[in-house]
Amino acid sequence: MKLRASNAVLAGLAGAIVALAFAHGRSTPYDNYVLLAQSILHGQVWIDPLWPGPAIDAVLYDGHRYVVNDPVPALLLLPLVALVGTAANQTLLACLLCGLAIGAAWELLQRLGVTTRATIWLVVFLLAGTDLLWCSMLGDVWFVAQTSAVAFTLLALCELAGPRRGWLVALWIALALGSRFTLVMALPVVLWWTWDGFAQRERRPREALAFGLTMLPFFLAWVGYNELRWHLPWDAGHTIFYHQDPFMGAPSGSPFGLANVPVELYSFFVVAPVWHHAAPFLEPLAYGTALWFTSPALALAFFAREPKRLVISLWLAALLVAGPSLLYYANGGSQFGMRHALDFAPFVLALMGLATRTVPLRVGLIARALIVWSVVAGVWGCWYWNTYLRLNT
Repeated sequence: MKLRASNAVLAGLAGAIVALAFAHGRSTPYDNYVLLAQSILHGQVWIDPLWPGPAIDAVLYDGHRYVVNDPVPALLLLPLVALVGTAANQTLLACLLCGLAIGAAWELLQRLGVTTRATIWLVVFLLAGTDLLWCSMLGDVWFVAQTSAVAFTLLALCELAGPRRGWLVALWIALALGSRFTLVMALPVVLWWTWDGFAQRERRPREALAFGLTMLPFFLAWVGYNELRWHLPWDAGHTIFYHQDPFMGAPSGSPFGLANVPVELYSFFVVAPVWHHAAPFLEPLAYGTALWFTSPALALAFFAREPKRLVISLWLAALLVAGPSLLYYANGGSQFGMRHALDFAPFVLALMGLATRTVPLRVGLIARALIVWSVVAGVWGCWYWNTYLRLNT
């Protein structure tokens, strides 16, 4: 057990170091969370005096500018911002959270009975074969939220696959949905796992009760935060932003709708990079690149078979979490790959781990080839962004 924990820590350190290396000292200019943390330290939740202009997504409501994105990364930055103010490096937080995600992924896969060799393949895939490394090396407001959500969701799954303490599962999942609120869709499944068991069925009503009681103060804090911003108990920020978005928004209506599904499906599963006859030859489109090109190894999840109840529930959680993104009017903006896929990546990673029992990576040539493709594509995406799009930031 101690050796396994040590390996998880080493994997996490390696993940953070790789992310820091790709970030090459970057401090993102899209540091909304630094501005929000500074405002919170001054007893307010708007960022009016600090708002640098339209480059920072901040909606105007009731005479103040508010950060739309969910607040947990800002809370994590409070100690650093208290020390150095708005000079705090938000990208540093993203890289550290990336390391946390990789360490948690290692431990989760080991608790699911995945071999060490297969675990290495899968954590490398998570780091570089998904958008995790790309999001972390940039650290922009939207991207650090994705990394944070992945890290805390994986910690919640780790706890479910281990001691299954209801209060700790609730803490991790609350921090995850406080980073990316789409994770709220997984709450019923996570509660069921806490009560009925994860890898093995073992009902623990007390842990389910502890889960609910621990979630209560987080829910009340969320309601209070919304009341402070929008004077409503629910989060109206994305709707307000949609009404103010000059590029893709509309003056009325909801940002969520069935009419958005075809574009989202096209983004997730069809769109490819553009081929040029001169260097750098391949160019990722501004609104993303489909998963078949960036992360084809995700298909390994379809080979997961046992335990059947866990496989079905992991797929249910993944689909529920994907739902809001499929209905949303924007697919993630300027990005490599499809960063919204990170919302459900922890559940798919667990399925990929279970699949190694059916298609062992030590003999699965196609499985290894898909992972290698995904990692090469991910590293290429990071290189492209660093070389052509974000040279100085």
